[in-house]
Amino acid sequence: MNKKQIVVEKDKKLVSLLQDYGFSFADVNKMLRNKDVRVNGKATKENISVFEGDEVVFYFSDDMLAKKADIIYEDDDVYVVYKAAGIESEGEKGLESVLDGAIAVHRLDRNTEGVMVFAKNQQSALKLESAFKKHLVEKRYVAEVVGRFDVKEKKFDAFLLKDAQTSYVKIFESKTKGAVPISTIVKTLKAGNESSLVEIGLVTGKTHQIRAHLAFLGHPIIGDGKYGKNEDNKKFQQSRQKLGCFRLKFDFVGIEGLNFKTFEKKPKWFV
Repeated sequence: MNKKQIVVEKDKKLVSLLQDYGFSFADVNKMLRNKDVRVNGKATKENISVFEGDEVVFYFSDDMLAKKADIIYEDDDVYVVYKAAGIESEGEKGLESVLDGAIAVHRLDRNTEGVMVFAKNQQSALKLESAFKKHLVEKRYVAEVVGRFDVKEKKFDAFLLKDAQTSYVKIFESKTKGAVPISTIVKTLKAGNESSLVEIGLVTGKTHQIRAHLAFLGHPIIGDGKYGKNEDNKKFQQSRQKLGCFRLKFDFVGIEGLNFKTFEKKPKWFV
């Protein structure tokens, strides 16, 4: 069993609190049934209210952990995992905490699944942060997008403007005040009349770049509630974006277990 101890920051119901940490409604209720949740030292089976300052300790099984992060590779320096959609990369509610103090050196959006690397110590974190800055780690993504998008492999250039207050970005074809240049590489894997599977590479890696850029090109990611269209998502019956980072390829990064290695895993929905 895995153990997690937290201090409540805001008054709320217990089930809602545990769901904030990426657990499903079914898993939370399983914890409660098994008396694996303690509030201020007392076990509870009920969805009670918890209040700011309360201490909550809960225990969860490896199968619940596997729903959040499938560990692909592990040594004394790093974890390489497949992050599930619906959980943050960083912070107390993210994989950093789930993986017992791991250090996130890059991130994926909450609703983007995919292969990630986490450092286990500060020395490895510094090496990995340097490697990402020097573009010694190649990330490749796969997505299912709306409409027929048929390109052999093409680099699309544009400009991205981020609104920090709304966590929303806008894409422009030409240079715009405050916007930064971006480049996205798209390669069609399978083109259909209603949807297409594409592979994506990032020359630049800005907030929401893939999602916003594909939408700007007229092919939003299916299930993307922010940059896609509600009517498309309803049509395909998708409430979660079909986007995943399926490959991390390392050049020499100074960590024995990663040097010149490639880790790859495709999303379950990938056809």
